[in-house]
Parts: sequence; structure tokens; C-alpha cells
Amino acid sequence: METNLKIDLTKCIRCKKCIRVCPAQVFSLSQSGEEVLVRHPENCIGCGHCVAVCRTGAVLHPEYPASRVHSINRAKLPAPEEVMLLLKSRRSNRAFTDKPVPAEALEQILEAAHRAPTASNMQQIEFTLVTDPAVLKKVIELSTGIFSAMARKLNNFLLKPFLKPFMPEIYENLPRLRALQAEFKAGKDPILRHATALILIHTPSDNRFGCQDSNLAYQNGSLMAESLGISQFYTGFLCISLQQDKQKKICKLLGIRGTIHAGMALAVPEFPFPNYIDRQKIRVQRF
Repeated sequence: METNLKIDLTKCIRCKKCIRVCPAQVFSLSQSGEEVLVRHPENCIGCGHCVAVCRTGAVLHPEYPASRVHSINRAKLPAPEEVMLLLKSRRSNRAFTDKPVPAEALEQILEAAHRAPTASNMQQIEFTLVTDPAVLKKVIELSTGIFSAMARKLNNFLLKPFLKPFMPEIYENLPRLRALQAEFKAGKDPILRHATALILIHTPSDNRFGCQDSNLAYQNGSLMAESLGISQFYTGFLCISLQQDKQKKICKLLGIRGTIHAGMALAVPEFPFPNYIDRQKIRVQRF
């Protein structure tokens, strides 16, 4: 991006931190080594590292005026053991009440997700928040309908002999597809588990890092939900149905242009988990 980036030499203390943290090699020292220069402003990706690292306010970036720069009181940050406890306590809780998730909590979860890093600082992540019960019901209907169509196709006596050798894992999951259909016909919600809110995370279709960026955003949001005492789970079945939704019915329903990469179902829990359990032994290769 082309930017009118400048260094206020009256404030610059030549600590060179902006040079060290810039991922785009925008800054360099003068030949004398006495001044920090903006050498390649056209390389700037607008990440703001230079502004965030400058303790004297010497970096003048048009994207980050003083009103968008905030000091960090590191004494208020959680201790490592507190962060670890939050990570250990995080669970995909599907035991929901029918109470709506407070609007303030949803906004905090969205803000946390929005804070996640993106490749090359593209910041093309977009969110769709659904709390209307009628729209949630329609999403569930469309998703289960997609699975029903998949099951019919997989069971087609003409196609099955050709598909099964190349898609054995899909056929292994065929009983689960049938179970989803049965649950839906019985009046249950096999997709969102009667969640009262849904956040879908999407990017423009030409964003080649859209999946990675969206799932980083999901992790941020899920941890914020945990800290707020809001139950959430990753909408895996919904995401699979979206991949099979060639007509983009769900995207059209919600007015989403682009590709949905991740989803989070949310609700007020019936109860918290009083314990955390150990995971399987960590597998790490060390060199």
C-alpha cells in the first residue's frame, strides 16, 4: 500500500525497534547511522507494528493517528497460569438453555475474533451474526437438506460402484448422515444443537489464506466466549454442508458473498464444567 509514512526526528530516539519489527522492510538507517529513514513506504502492509513498538510516538502513520494508539498496562495482563487454566477449561459444551446470549457478550466475542492476525495483514475477515430463531431454523433445514441430498447420491445404485472406491471415508460416515436425518425428522437440531446464536466467519472467495485467517479468528472468539461463561462449539457439520452447497443456498439466505470458512454456535449454558481433564500425551518432535 502507498502511504505517507513519516518519522518525527525530534521524537525519534534511534532505538531501531521499528526497523527490527517491520515485516516489509519499510525502514532503514541512514548511511551515517544517526537517523531512521522511511526507505520503502510502498512496501507497507499497514500492520501497525512500527507504531505499536514506538514508545515516543515518533512514527507517524496515517492509518494510525493518536486516537487509534493505546498504551498497554502489562500489569493487568493475565498470568501464564491463568491463560493455561482458561485453555484447559475450554470445552465444546452443547448443553444449552433457551436464554438468549447477552448482546454485550456477543459483541465482545466478535471483537476478540476480529483481533486475530491475518496473512499479510489483509484484514478481509467478515462476520455474520444470526440470532433470529426463524433464520437459525432455516439454516438448520438447509444444512440437513444438503446432507439428505448427499446420502441419496451416495446410495444411488448407478453411482455407488464408481464413487465408493474413491471415497471410502465418505461412505464410512454414511450412517452418521442417516442419523442426522433421523434426528431432524424427530424434531431435534443435529446441526446447531438448539444454539440461540450463530457466528459465521467468511472472506472474499479469492483470499487464498481465508481458511487459515478465519480459523484463527474462531479460536480468539471461542476463548473469549469461555472467559464470559458462554457455551460454544465449532459448527463442523454446518461447515461440511457448506462445502457441498454448490448452489450456495445458505450464503444466499444470509446475503454472504464469498466463502464461509468457520462457524461458532453459541448459547447460555445449563451448567459449567467443574473439572478439566488431561489430554493424551503431547506428541512433539524435537531437533
